[in-house]
Amino acid sequence: MKFQWKKLSLVVAALMLLSIPLTAQAFTIGTPTFDDVYKQLGKYIMLTPGKFAGTVAAHDMSTGKTLAWISFVNYGDTNPIIHHIAAYPSEDPYKGFEYVVNSQGGKNLYIYGVPTKVKHPGEGFHIYKVKYDGTKMNLIEDAAETTGLGLGVHVTIAPDAQKFAIGDGQKDITAVYTRETPSKVLAALHFDWIPNIKTNKEAWTGGGRLIVKKIHPDSKTGRYDLEGTKGAKIDWELVPGGELFIEDGKVSGPRQQNVCALDALVWHPGGKYGVVSLRTIGAGVIVDTTTYNPIGIILGPKKVAGVYPLKQLDKETWEYDIDHVLSPAHQAGFSPDGKHFLLMNGVRENNIMVFDSTNPDPLKWKQKAVVEQPHWRGAYPNTFHMGFTPDSKKVYVTLWWPSPTPNGVAVVDAVNWKVIKEIEVGPDAHTLGATGDGKHIFGVISGYQKTTSAIYIIDVKTDKLMGFLPSGQGHHDSVIIPRNNKELLISRSPTT
Repeated sequence: MKFQWKKLSLVVAALMLLSIPLTAQAFTIGTPTFDDVYKQLGKYIMLTPGKFAGTVAAHDMSTGKTLAWISFVNYGDTNPIIHHIAAYPSEDPYKGFEYVVNSQGGKNLYIYGVPTKVKHPGEGFHIYKVKYDGTKMNLIEDAAETTGLGLGVHVTIAPDAQKFAIGDGQKDITAVYTRETPSKVLAALHFDWIPNIKTNKEAWTGGGRLIVKKIHPDSKTGRYDLEGTKGAKIDWELVPGGELFIEDGKVSGPRQQNVCALDALVWHPGGKYGVVSLRTIGAGVIVDTTTYNPIGIILGPKKVAGVYPLKQLDKETWEYDIDHVLSPAHQAGFSPDGKHFLLMNGVRENNIMVFDSTNPDPLKWKQKAVVEQPHWRGAYPNTFHMGFTPDSKKVYVTLWWPSPTPNGVAVVDAVNWKVIKEIEVGPDAHTLGATGDGKHIFGVISGYQKTTSAIYIIDVKTDKLMGFLPSGQGHHDSVIIPRNNKELLISRSPTT
């Protein structure tokens, strides 16, 4: 009889629990574990370059473990300022993946006055191809050493996942390299600014001429002569929000007034076209990636926003005259559906210019909207890196301030082009990206400035900051390894 009463009491207790509305009262059994938290994030591997640590680490977001890491100091790099990174798709990244990461060098070591005893830094500008074999990371090649062309800013993978592009803002060169090893350069373009007024203060505001020219390797050696710091116009890259540093006399170098501060070549998801973003002149140059010929220029500032044809001077040279540079620009990219192109107008305008890129003729792309906020004024907060959700309905944009000021992320409705909210994430925030299932945004804080560093996670459904995972390297970039070519389109391919 006692057993029956006990059994009945359990049934009554269960019925009482079932009668409690779930919306009115939470009920948990047991204590949540670390595994319970990680399972929410999904099986994704996130790569984080250690900016001044000279490393790349692979974070297993489903366990919280560092899956593997590599140090380029071990390979003789005496100035490993590990900068930007992009990964090729891998059906099962836990079994293997490959990526490309580059480095800066020379006087970039002194950027922001980072303390160092080094008097003669190595030249750097390496392009490392690395493969993970399921256990460890292995250096396959330095593509800069193979080709003679070393570039140190954004790396982007082509939508066909068979080649990659790198830009450089000190040399104003972008090049497309083969995926296969040994590396070959498929094409290289050099950008030069010829100012009307030969003073730093008015070299851009006074107008000038943009010249774009194809460059080739030595016919005898098959190599370029642009390793290390060779070809650099300025001694270090312009920092975020630092597009006016040359005007203000804060940057040294042999050809300061000719700087375009090239940032990246971003690929249209359709694969035929790409846009090369140029920071100091507030523009992007559209390139036909079947011929690697530039065909038009996109100007970002409000009064002139639009697409204009370039003038072709000869088989391999193009030019465009700009009367007055109204505002610099910085990051750029396409939505994963290819319907929109975004260009971040920085410093003087500080907004996001949105273009309709649905027309198959890029010269017919039209300015569509401007995303801005009343408090986005002056150099900061600087609208910076971007990451779209897979459905192209939202884009998350870093709002950058110099450390130690807290940075934010703007959540933008990419249908109506309005800011939904801003989320504070911590100092020195850099690249961010969506997971393939569209549930989360992973981003990093603290790159150049060696302050508080971490990986942060945002819930896409609620746009709330979920929290942080520790990461002690300090990062200027990050990438979630895509599992297929579709996920590549929310990775370092169409955006920076």
